[in-house]
Amino acid sequence: MTDAPPEEIATTDHRIAVQGGGLFARRWLPAGAGAGAPTILLFHDSLGSTALWRGFPEALARAAMLPVVSYDRLGFGGSDPARAPLGQDFVAAEARIAVPALLDRLGIGDFVAFGHSVGGAMAIESAAAFPKRCRAVISESAQAFVEDRTLAGVRAARTQFADPDQAARIARHHGDRTRWILDAWIETWLAPERSGWSLDATLARVRCPVLAIHGDRDEFGSDAHPRRIAAGVAGQSRLLLIAACGHVPHRDRPDLVVAAVVDFLREAGL
Repeated sequence: MTDAPPEEIATTDHRIAVQGGGLFARRWLPAGAGAGAPTILLFHDSLGSTALWRGFPEALARAAMLPVVSYDRLGFGGSDPARAPLGQDFVAAEARIAVPALLDRLGIGDFVAFGHSVGGAMAIESAAAFPKRCRAVISESAQAFVEDRTLAGVRAARTQFADPDQAARIARHHGDRTRWILDAWIETWLAPERSGWSLDATLARVRCPVLAIHGDRDEFGSDAHPRRIAAGVAGQSRLLLIAACGHVPHRDRPDLVVAAVVDFLREAGL
């Protein structure tokens, strides 16, 4: 008995015009994906981009047999530079501004929102904003409120990235916008006015199934975050705590994450 050949994946790149500039987006489309299948929309973390997902989107598309789309937020990766600092409403603003443009320009009907770190909060905001089109949410290492552990991790990163050699690691992916990206992450989270932020009100408006993934060694948040996410949504939820895993499960335990997501989506009928 021979192994089946790997599923063919077509990859295409796109430019999406939004308020403030243009976004870079990439789509992975399995040859066997059914017509009308929901698209998995990926939301990257505070220092991320499509390139930094590495091989995960293709692996997810292949295993789930669903289209996957990743995009770079304004100011990140291949998207246009941002013209202003992030506002404190930047998480909710992503669902109001970027997501409608992506869905429209890429012809996406129903979707699954998958977000890493702050992208997980953006995925949840998108589910609340599009209750009839968002079929499921996967939050990975998402923050649901401002925790002392999160702020301590951000302060440690501020010290780390004061070293030019460490900042150069980010510059390899973001070029001359590196300083803006670091400030957008660090200064926004450490601002006094952020102390009362939480996803509680948004979670109460989420009706679709939710999978909350978290590593037990996540340096940017305790397991209080996925527990709050899973308990706070109106729809069905599942919690996955990964042992001996830090803030980036899709990099540290990619096979486990892909398998968990595929099982979750199958149970949700997708």
